[in-house]
Amino acid sequence: MTGGGELRFALVGHGFMGAAHSQALRVAPAFVDLPLAPVMATLVGRDVAATRAAADRWGWRSTAADWHDVLDDPEIDVVDICSPGSTHVEIAVAALEAGKHVLCEKPLANTVVEAERMAEAAASAAERGVFAMVGFSYRRVPAVTLARDVVRSGRLGEVRQVRAQYLQDWLVDADDPMTWRLDKSVAGSGALGDIGAHAVDAAQFVTGSAVTEVSGTLHTFVTERPLVDESVATSGLGGVAGSERGAVTVDDAAWFTARMEGGAIASVEASRFATGRKNAFRLEVSGSRGAVAFDLERPNELELLEVDGPDSGFRRVLVTEPEHPYVGAWWPAGHGLGWEHAFTHQLSDLVVALAAGRQPTPSFADGLRVQRVLDAVERSSGAGSVWTPVG
Repeated sequence: MTGGGELRFALVGHGFMGAAHSQALRVAPAFVDLPLAPVMATLVGRDVAATRAAADRWGWRSTAADWHDVLDDPEIDVVDICSPGSTHVEIAVAALEAGKHVLCEKPLANTVVEAERMAEAAASAAERGVFAMVGFSYRRVPAVTLARDVVRSGRLGEVRQVRAQYLQDWLVDADDPMTWRLDKSVAGSGALGDIGAHAVDAAQFVTGSAVTEVSGTLHTFVTERPLVDESVATSGLGGVAGSERGAVTVDDAAWFTARMEGGAIASVEASRFATGRKNAFRLEVSGSRGAVAFDLERPNELELLEVDGPDSGFRRVLVTEPEHPYVGAWWPAGHGLGWEHAFTHQLSDLVVALAAGRQPTPSFADGLRVQRVLDAVERSSGAGSVWTPVG
């Protein structure tokens, strides 16, 4: 690792998630007192011109067309993976073996076998002081972290039910073109892995309990879509659709019921066909003495009910006070934060953990646990929605 109080990053991929991670790297040092200064060293992308343009926009110092190049660069400390799921295992394992810390977008991999390989590589690297983290950014939304604190404190009593929904509608039009996210060989799964993974991780994070068994259903509403130029489709940037159509090989929506450690029952829905819902993520935890509910469409609020409180209804907690998780680094009390701030908090937590020489969370082992739940849902759906154990 390089010295001088800096942590030099290489980012693989500069699409939607690459932009979110770049924004976090740009903003975090201005608001958070970090023990090491994150440096935007190298942006990696296959299209040289597009990568250079993205680097200039976001402030990356240099570019590379091949991710192998940054593994050989002694100036790079962290490899941040924002490329499609099919690339995660190869890049992450190689980076860890090269002595680079790794931040990898969720879901960890496309299969349990790949995720196991990544978790094993991370465990081996950790013994050498090299660490890996998976990017479940919603853990860093202040209201979600506060919900975790409330549940773990015991104020809600025995956790009995968990309800999670993640609803989008960007695929409702059957004539929208194919993208890599609709190709199982590249994306691994559809709504289940893309947004259902967030719901699974948030449920386990807030409650502190793992999903142990599932009964699930996957469905694809539109089985064919117009094809575009392959290079454009793979980039995830869209393009002009042609007359030829290609097969959609992932799910459009997923539903499952789950049993959790401690006896709680959970219900999870993930859909990219929920007409009118743009990015609607909701999590509710019901206990014997109260409940909490979070809605991403109102990201600075947490609904809290305590049976032992002054009334029997939910009350709104405005999560904008300096004593709330993460909020103290930002604006005066009452001024809300947005979706992108979760990535800043994620980056800050990673830098703090690496500077302290300790494992950042969520780890690749945590990512593997989520991957096993996704796999169990897929197996359950294929077997007629039978109850299927996780693990």
